[in-house]
Amino acid sequence: MKVNVHAVHFDADNSLVEFVKRKLEKLETFYDRITSAEVFLKTDKGDSNKIQTKLIEVNINVPGQTLFVKEKGKTFEEATDIAMDALKSQIKKFKDKKNEIEHRKPEMAVIEEEEEVFE
Repeated sequence: MKVNVHAVHFDADNSLVEFVKRKLEKLETFYDRITSAEVFLKTDKGDSNKIQTKLIEVNINVPGQTLFVKEKGKTFEEATDIAMDALKSQIKKFKDKKNEIEHRKPEMAVIEEEEEVFE
């Protein structure tokens, strides 16, 4: 899987980039056909200038669809963990839906053939 990490309006250190990449690579245990991921790291100033919320946006490209998650947290690591949980559930739903459709196709062909025989 190809992973691109972009830090918007700041320079991310290598440890943060590697942390995000390691987390994203773990998603391949749920679905191995993930082609690429695009990650945007941003800081968002809250009501006071001293408190900055960390935002992470992740686009995951799988064949036939793009999965998107936008999460925030006190640190980038916290926001990444929350985003990974959301992505896990999205990937599982996508995989289940895809498997359901693929398994249904042969049944539909058999049913149509049986209807023709009885007529």
